[in-house]
Amino acid sequence: MKILGAEMLTAAAQPAQFPEVGAPEVAFLGRSNVGKSSLLNKLVQRRKLARTSSTPGKTRLIHWYRVRRPEDELLFVDLPGYGYAKVSKAERKRWQGLVEAYLKHRESLRAAVLLQDIRRDLSEDEDLLIAWLREREIPVVLAVTKSDKLKPMKRAAAVAALRSDTDVRDECIVVTSAEKGMGIDELWRVLDELVSG
Repeated sequence: MKILGAEMLTAAAQPAQFPEVGAPEVAFLGRSNVGKSSLLNKLVQRRKLARTSSTPGKTRLIHWYRVRRPEDELLFVDLPGYGYAKVSKAERKRWQGLVEAYLKHRESLRAAVLLQDIRRDLSEDEDLLIAWLREREIPVVLAVTKSDKLKPMKRAAAVAALRSDTDVRDECIVVTSAEKGMGIDELWRVLDELVSG
């Protein structure tokens, strides 16, 4: 995949700050510290486009990144992580409202990439999120992250368990590792189909 350029377009703390609708958008969402920023950086072949942190809950705004390729331009949208207990209830509610405002009303949204750490089971949070996205006819891609952390046999067993625990279509479940580059080309193929479809 050839990337001509990638840069941050804007960040928003409230819906009034969302950029105008334009190029197709792909949203990235998942539990805090699941590896959203690392995967985004790997997809666009940049080391520090999206800021990474070992501190859960670092992303508190919605960030838009413009990605230019020879054939088109699209926007990657990094949503705040959920499930981090060390923030106040009011802060979690604000995040939820911001994310829902984006997902419910964004006309240019073409797909949602839900990241899932291979070492964790799907929780009720992920199940409810997948169902919520489906109700709104937003295609869901399950990106299984940090897959290099397990040996091949354990990895295969974990992926098989994830496949049986979700009704996300098999072709939309992609095993990835931002550190090793695993699954990046496959994830681009899936996203291209959804964006152009």
